[in-house]
Amino acid sequence: MKLKNLRPMIWTDKFDETIDFYTKIIGFIVGERNDDWGWASLYKDEVEIMIAKPNEHTPFEKPIFTGSFYFNTDQVDELWEELKDIAKICYEIENFEWEMREFAIYDNNGYLLQFGQDLEK
Repeated sequence: MKLKNLRPMIWTDKFDETIDFYTKIIGFIVGERNDDWGWASLYKDEVEIMIAKPNEHTPFEKPIFTGSFYFNTDQVDELWEELKDIAKICYEIENFEWEMREFAIYDNNGYLLQFGQDLEK
């Protein structure tokens, strides 16, 4: 068995607002969207993410994820300059001892998005 990729699906009760955040703020493109299902698939470069309204099969009170979504990039400083004044900041850009330059923001649901660039490359 070979795993090919990971495409997270985030649940939200703010479907349109979430699609707007990822497309207008982060620069994702809507690949597919089905309003009847309350589902959309977004992509940017080699990254895909799905957005979904909660369904009746799973309890949902509010968006919650006990981790973060970590995006590797080769232009973290440029991305920081684009996002720092329009997104809610978790921590500002800095170099870390594990040889990553990174920063983190929150999306419109409160999910933590980290962006990092390998300093060794």
